[in-house]
Amino acid sequence: MASKDRIIKLLKDEPGLSDREITDILIGPGAPQQSVNQTCRSLEGKGIIERKNRSDGRIGNYLLVSDIHEGVYRATSGNNIQKEDPLSEDSLKKILEKWLIDQGWDTHIAWGRTQGIDIEAFRGNVRWVIEVKGRGSRNAMRVNYFLAVLGETLQRMNDPNARYSIALPDLDQFRSLWERLPSLAKKRTGISAIFVNEHGDVTLSEMD
Repeated sequence: MASKDRIIKLLKDEPGLSDREITDILIGPGAPQQSVNQTCRSLEGKGIIERKNRSDGRIGNYLLVSDIHEGVYRATSGNNIQKEDPLSEDSLKKILEKWLIDQGWDTHIAWGRTQGIDIEAFRGNVRWVIEVKGRGSRNAMRVNYFLAVLGETLQRMNDPNARYSIALPDLDQFRSLWERLPSLAKKRTGISAIFVNEHGDVTLSEMD
């Protein structure tokens, strides 16, 4: 059975999972998902999670709390960083914020589950749009993250004069996924990749 605490702990590591995905992980592949659906709706009603459409059209479940301990849930605030994971999405945003400011960019950051562009930076007349994804905990999830961040970036491309980048943890799998993306796709879209490691080092990978 998928209890509330088990679902919350799973979403802390893997935000955005659908009811089907939660059921497959916690109960078993193909198991009925009705109990998970009911539990997630109950958690939404209590303000613990948010249910919203993902880029693939499915409804994802997103945690709106931070500390989880003996059934006590503490709400997150805008700039809280999950310090236990230096490669979470908000951790990467914090590192990139400093990196950009050090280079003279003015930044606007969408923290947590705030809607909109993850990072929008301005320097003079130049605008830079950056979409960010965190570590994830499974290989399949990282593939989904990579595809999702590309899709989100393409949907933002309404300014012919702006720069567009995806930002990801500096992990071998994300590096490989970026390298396997055809050079023509990178050239046609103009998208570049930014990799951030656990020490806060930032590497910009331009188009081939």
